[in-house]
Amino acid sequence: MRIYKFGGASVKDADGVRNLLAVLNETGHDNTFLVISAMGKTTNAMEAVVDGYFQDKSLVKGALQEVREFHHQILKELFPQKEHPVYGEVKGLFEEISGFLAWNKSPKYNFVYDQVVSYGELLSSTIVNAFLNLSGIPSEFLDVRNYIKTDSNYRDVKVNWERTQERIGKGIKKGRLYITQGFLGSDDNNFTTTLGREGSDYTAAILAYCLNAESVTIWKDVPGVLNADPRYFEETRLLNQISYREAIELAFYGASVIHPKTLQPLQRKEIPLQVKSFLNPGNTGTTVGKGVKIAPEIPCFIVKKNQVLMKLSSLDFSFIVEDSIGDLFKLLHDHKMKVDLIQNSAISFSVCIDNTLGRLEDLLDVLKGKFKVVHYEGVSLYTIRHFNAEAIESLQNGKEVLLEQRGKETVQLVVR
Repeated sequence: MRIYKFGGASVKDADGVRNLLAVLNETGHDNTFLVISAMGKTTNAMEAVVDGYFQDKSLVKGALQEVREFHHQILKELFPQKEHPVYGEVKGLFEEISGFLAWNKSPKYNFVYDQVVSYGELLSSTIVNAFLNLSGIPSEFLDVRNYIKTDSNYRDVKVNWERTQERIGKGIKKGRLYITQGFLGSDDNNFTTTLGREGSDYTAAILAYCLNAESVTIWKDVPGVLNADPRYFEETRLLNQISYREAIELAFYGASVIHPKTLQPLQRKEIPLQVKSFLNPGNTGTTVGKGVKIAPEIPCFIVKKNQVLMKLSSLDFSFIVEDSIGDLFKLLHDHKMKVDLIQNSAISFSVCIDNTLGRLEDLLDVLKGKFKVVHYEGVSLYTIRHFNAEAIESLQNGKEVLLEQRGKETVQLVVR
């Protein structure tokens, strides 16, 4: 089977759903499994419902009404006949959300989050399935929660691969067009769980692994994997092919390509991954596979903005030995700092961190009691894979380089 994953941008409105149909008509749809994300910004909107539930329940009705009106507008454009059964199906899903919020007794945010936010995917897959069948492409709707089984660590679960494999092996027949939800699973009590960051891509990889799929295609609003983020770099170029290892390296350094947890099951069975444009489905896009060289062989640029660079040195010029480094890592962990770069010498230690939770001042107060500390806020961390002199020079031009670290294939620069 082929696994096709369509993200929220690809089904953000009625035209997006029609375009999905056009993609299937162009590429074929037999023996294909569609994984659908929530439409557009629905996940954000559902998060607002959850936040209202915990912070001010008077906001819940209005937040949920916005989600209802957004999907109802898409229904009106796709299904002019108001008697179409999909209207009742969507109404039923919203009644389920309201019912859960009325009877829920759990005070746990993550549990409530998974039960509520998951309806974004249930709504989108219900609508797309109805539209495909109306348009003459018979598709079979599956509730992925019946197949992907997980633990109960809500919002960041681990997959129970043995039970998932068993259920998928028994319940899914080849030769059909299936449609299901990304991002979702269920625990032993059949409560909904979500798979965390890049969850829909991960869903596609789980299904591919368990079905020994021919390939996975992720349909995006870009031509494929680019050598740089076009929001920050000019003259980006398409990478025609990269290896699993290269994709994981790029993701590690912060590129918004494919999350490593998506690649790992595909790598184990050497299932090729394609990243293609849903606007130009005939184009080749990018193929991620085993042992292939990056093509074309060009530098790849990654940037992380609004970083913090800290340079620490011992107060008495003594060595920063193993015990001190261990203490430093514990402090960084305790203050929830994401470490992006480390460099140390005998008497100094430099670290570039992401202060997403705003706990920098607390950390600095502790560090200044033990070390001489110089820190720089609002810096940018640039990483260049497959660097050359021209690539480095292009980043250094007009910027102050605060730290540089080079390896065989990768150079990192902290600049301001």
